[in-house]
Amino acid sequence: MANSKQSIKRARQNADRYKLKHSQRSQARTAVKAVRNAIAENNKESATELLKTAQKVLDSTAAKKVIHKNAAARTKSRLVKAVKELS
Repeated sequence: MANSKQSIKRARQNADRYKLKHSQRSQARTAVKAVRNAIAENNKESATELLKTAQKVLDSTAAKKVIHKNAAARTKSRLVKAVKELS
C-alpha cells in the first residue's frame, strides 16, 4: 500500500493511465480483428475500408505510446499484405 503523498499520487496516476491505455489498446485490437474477419470472409471491399480505419487507430495508439511504433508498423504491414493477396 502507498504510504507517502508521492506514492499515493503515483498510484492514482498509474490507475488513470491504465484505464486510458487499456481502452485504446482494446480499440486497436478490435480494429485489427475486424480486418482479419473480413479477410477470412474473402470480402476485399470491406477489408480495404476496415484496413484504413485500422491503420489510423494503430498510428494513433503508437503515437500515444500505447503500443510500440514498430509493432504498429509490423501489424499494418501484415494486414496490407493479406488484403493484397485477396483476389
